[in-house]
Amino acid sequence: LLAQHGAALQHTVATWPADWQARALCLPVNLLEPEAVQQACHQVLQRWGRIDVAVHLAGGFTMGQGVHQPGFAAALDHMLDLNVRTVVHSVAAVVPAMLAQGGGAVVNVGAASAGQGAAQMGAYAASKSALARLTESLAAELKGQGVRVNAVLPSIIDTPANRTAMPDADPTRWVAPDALAEVIGFLASPAARAVHGACLPVMGLV
Repeated sequence: LLAQHGAALQHTVATWPADWQARALCLPVNLLEPEAVQQACHQVLQRWGRIDVAVHLAGGFTMGQGVHQPGFAAALDHMLDLNVRTVVHSVAAVVPAMLAQGGGAVVNVGAASAGQGAAQMGAYAASKSALARLTESLAAELKGQGVRVNAVLPSIIDTPANRTAMPDADPTRWVAPDALAEVIGFLASPAARAVHGACLPVMGLV
């Protein structure tokens, strides 16, 4: 497991069954540093000899600045860092290993807003749109080589942060994290062996 925030990763792993924890290798990594990501993947390969699935969950959200307003360029760079460059650095590390072993699956976590811009959400929407196009491009580049690349595009995910930000909303209409995980699991599994370059909406009831 690679993550930007080590404390959050350790907390997550602590909730797993004991046998899962015993098999886990937790590697807090700054995903914006290509060399650090490469080194972490090397450690995974040293332990298990292969990388079968890469799920890119790292990302971020910001809104509030219009495209024409001061500070937008900085906000755009920040969103591209969190939502695009983290994935670019990861696939640069894991895809060569997948190709060498004869196969693998990459699942990116995008957002439903990849399909359309919205006021004060230009930076976020642009970054998630870029991620969708990179997913499609990488899938086309790897087609026929045993490595599948797909993405999920969730709407609002039912998280504590979103409940705090939108106290008057109905979270039962949002996407439950376990439901999203099941879709990701499907795309990572052999059951999705015929799925290449899909950007799959996961909308809940929004």
